[in-house]
Amino acid sequence: MINKESNSNEKKHHLKIDGNINLHTHSIFCDGKNTLEELIQSAIKKGFSVLGFSSHSIYPFAETWHICPNEHHNYVEQVRELTHKYRDFIKILCGFEVDFLPPYSQLQENQFEPFNPDYLIGAVHYVSNQNGWLTVDDSAENVQKGIDRVFKGDGKACICEYFETQRKMISTGRFNILAHPDLPRKRNGILHFFDETETWYKEQITETVRTIAKTNLVVEINTGAIARGVMDDVYPSIFFLEKLFEAKVPVCINSDCHNASQLDAAFEKAQSIAKKIGYKELVYPTFRKDFIVKL
Repeated sequence: MINKESNSNEKKHHLKIDGNINLHTHSIFCDGKNTLEELIQSAIKKGFSVLGFSSHSIYPFAETWHICPNEHHNYVEQVRELTHKYRDFIKILCGFEVDFLPPYSQLQENQFEPFNPDYLIGAVHYVSNQNGWLTVDDSAENVQKGIDRVFKGDGKACICEYFETQRKMISTGRFNILAHPDLPRKRNGILHFFDETETWYKEQITETVRTIAKTNLVVEINTGAIARGVMDDVYPSIFFLEKLFEAKVPVCINSDCHNASQLDAAFEKAQSIAKKIGYKELVYPTFRKDFIVKL
């Protein structure tokens, strides 16, 4: 596990940036709608300073919305070529949004080293037990079917397993950014399979924040649900963000972009929320340097 104390002697470069940054961007290499170059051109038009690509990966496996295992090298090569082509206009970075799904697939040490990514985003989309698995990011109908099949209709058990899986992923210390840390809220507005105001749910968040605070992880404020009209709120929730701020966990803002037109979707709203909670800056981490944006 990589913790804050063990990294205290590292001289990581911090670079202050003017202009928006987005490190959570999906192209046609996975489930995005646009090519890499189309996304770059959109970012330049919108005045972005840094754009990072983060294709869904569950390497060496894949579902329909993941980058194919044999396309990983091609993806990286294309990003690097475009990094050079547009170097005078924007900083381009190459990363992956990595799914964590034990016991079926989990990140192994040095697993992504052959691709030399600039950063890794850790994500939990799947929840599993002895009965199988489901994805909490599916349609409301399929999420309900999955809860019925895997957890015998017990929504609380599903949520507790989700956060436990997330804490296991966080504790590996192999990621730079934590993606949408309360993702099951996406379909809860329709399904109502858990209550965010209940004590047990808040305890799950509090325990997760304790785990995050032991690492160098940055948590994203994700605007993707707003962009896609699923929720009128960011991930994580205000309560979650308040706990992160109390624990001095840094945050960044990402759009979880799947469409070039939504690259900066709801950024102003997310910035306003971060400021209201007390954040003064956004931190965008990579393995080599951190990009800092003042709020």
